[in-house]
Amino acid sequence: MRVIEIGHIVAGPTAGLLLADLGFEVIKVERPGYGDISRTLTGTSSGAYPFYNRNKKSITIDLKKKEGVGLLKNMIKHTDVLIDNLGYGALYSLGLDYEKMSELNNGLIYLSIRGYGEGPYEKRKSLDFPIEVHSGLAYMTGTRDRPMRVGASIVDMSAAMFGVIAVLNAIIEREKTGKGKKITIGMFETAEFFMGQHIASHQLIGRDLKPLNEEGFAWGIYDFFNTLDEKKIFIAVTTDDQWKKFCGIFSLNADEFPTNAIRYSNRDKLIPKISELISRISLEEITKLLDRENISYAILNKPWDLLNDLHAQNKMVEVKYSGKNLKVPISPLGNIQLSDPPQLGENTEEILKTLGYSLQEIERFKKEHII
Repeated sequence: MRVIEIGHIVAGPTAGLLLADLGFEVIKVERPGYGDISRTLTGTSSGAYPFYNRNKKSITIDLKKKEGVGLLKNMIKHTDVLIDNLGYGALYSLGLDYEKMSELNNGLIYLSIRGYGEGPYEKRKSLDFPIEVHSGLAYMTGTRDRPMRVGASIVDMSAAMFGVIAVLNAIIEREKTGKGKKITIGMFETAEFFMGQHIASHQLIGRDLKPLNEEGFAWGIYDFFNTLDEKKIFIAVTTDDQWKKFCGIFSLNADEFPTNAIRYSNRDKLIPKISELISRISLEEITKLLDRENISYAILNKPWDLLNDLHAQNKMVEVKYSGKNLKVPISPLGNIQLSDPPQLGENTEEILKTLGYSLQEIERFKKEHII
């Protein structure tokens, strides 16, 4: 199946990446000479383009020109899914609202990822962090006096995931009806969904909640501890049976705090005591003990530590970008095929030929800067 991706930076490209991993042919439509905004990002965002755009093809089309829009319309006739995460009404302004596109291709599935879905704010432009702020996610992530962004473009990426789920469902429906559909996924609606538990809790307990890192979590032992060799390890003891095993490691009296409710209300006593015990043990030793008892833990990592992580290493592929070989994670869907992130317009001629354009026409498009 063929996918057209008219997207930039994160949300649209994530949806395209996931569909590519599922075996779809994904074609990025980019502006000649510029391309996806992420191609020019630097510093801590310089990895955006190579990560989100492997397994795709790139065609350049100037959609500000009438003949460029004509090329896109011809592509739409021969595609299954169109993705865009442009601003509200961007394609409509080109004469490409869903009704017009479905006249070209009745089976087209159109996925639009925007800041806000249908409603009073649907025309409002937004980005990942402003959506985190609006939805309460930044409040729950940070502290009361300092809301914080999650350490990834989580709303962008999750909106794309919901979009892909909806696309796959639409494909199933199309097999029965022969018709495509328009799907609108709002980033705000995505973040609002994430906040559902806290919205419900507020109503049940009748008070405002503190941010997660101030309110405390639901478990008595759910915290970071420092080891003898000055490493940080997070340990989670979530059942009474785990608590007994955990106490066995340190020769503690499990009956002193037999239930999670008791342990939670006595965290001020428990955590310092456990911290002192773990501070006498090396990271290697404590992980062996926790593995033996099947108690959940995690060593505090930075993202790039995963390049040398025994488990994570097997979940990465190598791509070439900007003259370097980079290792990037595959999606949990797996990896059906692998190609490097495309150069800007790398597949333009190839794609136009499949649409029936001659070499002479393609050369004219180049001269007139349509492609």
